[in-house]
Amino acid sequence: MKKLIEIVKLKKDYYVGEVTVRALRGVDMVVNEGEFVAIMGASGSGKSTMLNIIGCLDKPTDGNYILDGIGISELNKNELAALRNRKLGFVFQTYNLLPRTTALENVELPLLYNAMIKAKERRERAIRALESVGLGDRMHHKPNQLSGGQQQRVAIARSLVNDPVVILADEATGNLDTRTSYEIMALFQELNSKGKTIVFVTHEPDIARCTSRNVIFKDGLILRENVVHDIINALEMLASIPVEED
Repeated sequence: MKKLIEIVKLKKDYYVGEVTVRALRGVDMVVNEGEFVAIMGASGSGKSTMLNIIGCLDKPTDGNYILDGIGISELNKNELAALRNRKLGFVFQTYNLLPRTTALENVELPLLYNAMIKAKERRERAIRALESVGLGDRMHHKPNQLSGGQQQRVAIARSLVNDPVVILADEATGNLDTRTSYEIMALFQELNSKGKTIVFVTHEPDIARCTSRNVIFKDGLILRENVVHDIINALEMLASIPVEED
């Protein structure tokens, strides 16, 4: 099985005045190709710091991080940005969509940084990504014309458009009601069933049970890892939740 993410003795310190905050204290972690992993833990446990490092948004103080065979410690800022754009897709709690821009234009954004991709291909890939998340009929709508769940689907389409090796989701259901959360998890489960590797930060145990492995952080270390034997099928959960009448 191919290791997509390999983390060895990873440490991250922050300096606040004269105080050293040890956010990560020597973490070892592997994510294999095709896995769907939830990272959990209380606020301050180190899970967000870990996601930032996995996402090449931050560098460790010590230790090694290898992403798809590439050691990130040796890369400069521009090389990190290029790697991030090529290898990773991001989905955030707050969607991070440009408000005056259509769904289609929002999804095209990551491709604007790739000079090899011409405008026609960029448009075609963005359309395919939106169709893959069930928004083919909403591509010309702006964010304020879409529900929260639809906006998150646009964000997921944007994360897919570069065909990344890993999708990183940070509390991607945090702003959504229960029904919409399961709709989004059903979409992630479908993407995973097609081979996408997903690392999903959440504090919600039910959402974590939609993934295949849970990694629980505490005080900058991995407290434990659980293989999820009774994975929740998000589509089945969705079918059991009554639709509210307007």
